[in-house]
Amino acid sequence: MKERTAIILGATGLVGSHLLDLLLADDYFNSVRILVRKPISLSNPKLKMELVNFDDENDYEKKLGAGDSLFCCVGTTNKKVKGDKEAYRKVDYQIPVNAARFGFAAGCRKYLLVSAIGANARSSNFYLRLKGETENAIVQYRFEAVHLFRPSMLMGKRNEARRGEAIVQSVMKLFSFLFIGSLRKYRPIAAIDVAKSMLAAAKSNDKGVFIESYEEMQSRLKGL
Repeated sequence: MKERTAIILGATGLVGSHLLDLLLADDYFNSVRILVRKPISLSNPKLKMELVNFDDENDYEKKLGAGDSLFCCVGTTNKKVKGDKEAYRKVDYQIPVNAARFGFAAGCRKYLLVSAIGANARSSNFYLRLKGETENAIVQYRFEAVHLFRPSMLMGKRNEARRGEAIVQSVMKLFSFLFIGSLRKYRPIAAIDVAKSMLAAAKSNDKGVFIESYEEMQSRLKGL
């Protein structure tokens, strides 16, 4: 069997934690390397945990290493960075883009990013503009395949509580049937389904740059 290594950034988040479980259970990848700021209590023969200082580019590049597929599920919130846009940019732009730079140089074939619906580098909205700028920077690296996943509201229980999010999730789920036609891309999607579609994309023979919105992710799930 061909040796394949998956690398995950953001393995403790809502999508990343599901993705980690899926990758460890799937025989397609022989090993899974996660880059984390703090150790997590998980043991598996396939798992290698690297503690990394993302602000130290030498340490970051060394710990990222080489692999087949690079999954980036990192992201922060305005609350976590206390409204500091530069701190926000460090997480949502610098970490993913540096991963692309280091991963491409190390020979990674595929890059799979969790972005957001509406990502656009020309948007007047800071969050959507940042996501768009991140996407644009990543696709400059000529990976065999780049998959940009753009979910709308993510459904699932987070490790940390987010005030009001449970209510919004319930409302979105209740009225998701109203999102039809061109609005389908705004339908909420379960975080585990995003993770499953990422795994399916990594196992595909696709070559090029792919925008993975709701419809595309659902199509990938049907192929599982």
